[in-house]
Amino acid sequence: MAALTHSYYCGASNTQIIYQTIGNYFDTICERYPEQEALVVCHQGIRWRYRQLQIEVNRLATGLLALGLEPGDRIGIWGANSYEWTLVQYATAKIGAIMVCINPAYRLYELEYALNKSSCRAIVSAAQFKSSDYLSMLKELAPELSACAPGKLRSAKLPHLETVIRMGEEATPGMLNFSAACSLGSIGDKHQLDVLKRELRPDDPINIQFTSGTTGAPKGATLTHCNILNNGYLAGEGMRFSPEDRLCIPVPLYHCFGMVMGNLACMAHGATAVYPDAAFDPLSTLRAVQEERCTALHGVPTMFIGELDHAQFAEFDLTSLRTGIMAGAPCPVEVMQRVIGQMHLGEILIAYGQTEVSPINHMTLPDDSLKKRTQTVGRAVPWVEIRVVDNAGIVVPVGAKGEICTRGYSVMRGYWDDEERTRATIDPAGWLHSGDLGVMDSEGYMQIVGRIKDMLIRGGENIYPREIEEFLYSHPAIAEVQVFGVPDEKMGEEVCAWVQLHAGTSLTEDVLKDFCRDKISHFKIPRYIRFVKEYPMTVTGKIQKFVMREHMASELTEGD
Repeated sequence: MAALTHSYYCGASNTQIIYQTIGNYFDTICERYPEQEALVVCHQGIRWRYRQLQIEVNRLATGLLALGLEPGDRIGIWGANSYEWTLVQYATAKIGAIMVCINPAYRLYELEYALNKSSCRAIVSAAQFKSSDYLSMLKELAPELSACAPGKLRSAKLPHLETVIRMGEEATPGMLNFSAACSLGSIGDKHQLDVLKRELRPDDPINIQFTSGTTGAPKGATLTHCNILNNGYLAGEGMRFSPEDRLCIPVPLYHCFGMVMGNLACMAHGATAVYPDAAFDPLSTLRAVQEERCTALHGVPTMFIGELDHAQFAEFDLTSLRTGIMAGAPCPVEVMQRVIGQMHLGEILIAYGQTEVSPINHMTLPDDSLKKRTQTVGRAVPWVEIRVVDNAGIVVPVGAKGEICTRGYSVMRGYWDDEERTRATIDPAGWLHSGDLGVMDSEGYMQIVGRIKDMLIRGGENIYPREIEEFLYSHPAIAEVQVFGVPDEKMGEEVCAWVQLHAGTSLTEDVLKDFCRDKISHFKIPRYIRFVKEYPMTVTGKIQKFVMREHMASELTEGD
């Protein structure tokens, strides 16, 4: 390939896009690998082969049809990782319903917003998880549940919701148990399921993913069969998956990372999906990798850090590992080197993207050099165009900084019931504007250098937090660091760093500032440094800098 001069690259492929529905492709895989292990759920004692998974999915799909749910209807799923979650994912795809992923951390206001914004007719809910009592929240929003027959809800606050299906075997007034829903299907419903195999289309919307809410109100990215099936397939291709692979999935299914790059990546290649726990726990993840002989492991950087730094890390045999994907946040070079060296993940990939592109548009590959795999997010995945543009929308030269834009099969249909924000994100030429700042090299590899909204301006100097973070990671005591701007009367903004230290190390504010002097520009040295044990995060592992910014602004105001 000739060296690029301008920041435009299109991912090449020798294969065609999979132009099928998820349900039909799933059935093909189940027929091809009926005895291959499909799903292992460690915390629920589930171990299903593809034939059994197909039977269970069809039972739920016909049960949903028996409840009167139809193609295009929205069905919410609310809960941590479980076999029920996966059955809902495939069953809704089979009947053409749109699965609405509801953040397990949502509380009353957010739940009400998500259900009403998407006009959910039904919701499948866990009973509870950690401090969240899901059923109590549903009953508080819809007290009419106490007096209605299951499937006949008429709620003042949730006017579209008719059916609540709860996981577990305890009985709750107005709700249907999950096992009961799976038993409702009749011969007529099975016939209808066969009819839908021929009628549903690959471009039909199949999933609404509410963005994590790191800024502003959640937006419902609306994704199709074609969007997420192909993105999952490409993730598996990048990892060189075969039916012999076993992927440990500690990331949440409610987000694209889990349900697309995890579940669909496995299904598209006849591989095995392994859930170590209901939610991420470093110990259960390490245990699952060892006991299930997993060949691949997913995670955001903070998860890998948690595993590497666990007191029992050295006790586990991780030699079965080969590959996996690290995504969700930029990965420090030091962390990547530890993952490769200490976890045997010599072929681990970096993936980058966003929910609105299903979710990955860049990925490194196993043959890429270590430098490319630690300092870039790779090149555009097949069938996707990428360009980097300036403020005027003009493609910038290679090596120049600009906004990353994506066009292709993976771009969402739009934000559900939100034309204004859709138009603000996808331009008339079909380019989706990410809000991320990147630099493309002459081979098409992309380096992420920050977010447009993350950029801070101190005394007229544009400062990109990512640059400072990468420098601070070079200090041996620092395990993780987040840099952001805080308001300042004189300078406009000042640099603030929240720092996590490795266990058994110590550091002071003055020592860290001395470490920075003469190594980075004076205006990039953090004025404010706080040593913290944890960061405010979304359930998907995205660190919420706006929460830190608000906290610091409040603290500094009180100190005046």
